[in-house]
Amino acid sequence: MLHLPLSIDTADPRPIGRQIEEGILQLVTSGGLAPGEPIPSVRDLARDLRVNPNTVAKAFQRLGEAGVLEMRRGEGTYVAQNPPLPTAAERQARLVDAASRFATTAAGLGFDAKPAAVAVFEAFLALESREKKP
Repeated sequence: MLHLPLSIDTADPRPIGRQIEEGILQLVTSGGLAPGEPIPSVRDLARDLRVNPNTVAKAFQRLGEAGVLEMRRGEGTYVAQNPPLPTAAERQARLVDAASRFATTAAGLGFDAKPAAVAVFEAFLALESREKKP
């Protein structure tokens, strides 16, 4: 059975379907999912994420319409051979959106900009060190 490194954040104001779409798109964009690679079935992903299968099906449908996924009748769902990559403007908009959500969370926890920025910097360092390990 296939598993995707996706999670749903119930504190995130974005709809669950959008979180699924953006998570899969991020995996495709970053190379975490390669062109032609199979992805879990609607039922399996819904079970893994503990969400309604209709929510996953709608997310898959929108990703299919966008050319990111292709559904092969009787075979399953796969990453498209040539998925469209987000434009620089779309990537910037996603960054601003994610930064806004992070700032809201940090402020809600009682932090101001400086310790929040340090936390982001340290997270980048940890990410880089994980990427360097074989």
